[in-house]
Amino acid sequence: MKVLLVGATGTLGAAVQALLAPRHEVVTASRSGKTDLAVDITDPASIAAMYEQVGRVDAVACAAGGVPFKTIGDLTYDDLHAAAANKLLGQVELVRRGVGFVTDGGSFTLITGILSHEGIPTGSMSAMANGGVNSFVRGVAVELPRGQRINSVSPTVFTESAAAYDAIFPGFAPVDVATAALAYRRSIEGVQTGQNFRVGW
Repeated sequence: MKVLLVGATGTLGAAVQALLAPRHEVVTASRSGKTDLAVDITDPASIAAMYEQVGRVDAVACAAGGVPFKTIGDLTYDDLHAAAANKLLGQVELVRRGVGFVTDGGSFTLITGILSHEGIPTGSMSAMANGGVNSFVRGVAVELPRGQRINSVSPTVFTESAAAYDAIFPGFAPVDVATAALAYRRSIEGVQTGQNFRVGW
């Protein structure tokens, strides 16, 4: 299969690429420019240009999407917009623009996270974006054309970055990023659609 991997330079993206590359043709994309293609998922024109460059693919997998971590009292309207534009609307736009480029029976795999179900201080924007992506996946799964499938991957905090996030994820049992990458393989190579694959919780 030809797989377009967005966010390939991050911790999760690198693990997904390492897992999929021996099995599939993986075309990488990121905002960093250190990949096959450059893309900014907050910019619809950038997403459109990426699809024009890559052409037909069998799967689109996203491991990108950031949100601000601030208390409700510190959040600004720009923070709200940034969270929505990046992790939520950016991934929705990847699907909306990608429908015409994904082959019959192909798939989309999006990224969410444990904060769609667990509350932590400073985590409201992550909860908003993750919950929105999960709901979008369930809703759009019934209308994707030509047998296309869509799922989301929802990991807890990663072992590789647990130390950096220990203060805001106290007592959360971490999971290796390689385990989260397996959920991407399950989504891409499997048959399920409209599912949220929880990893480590």
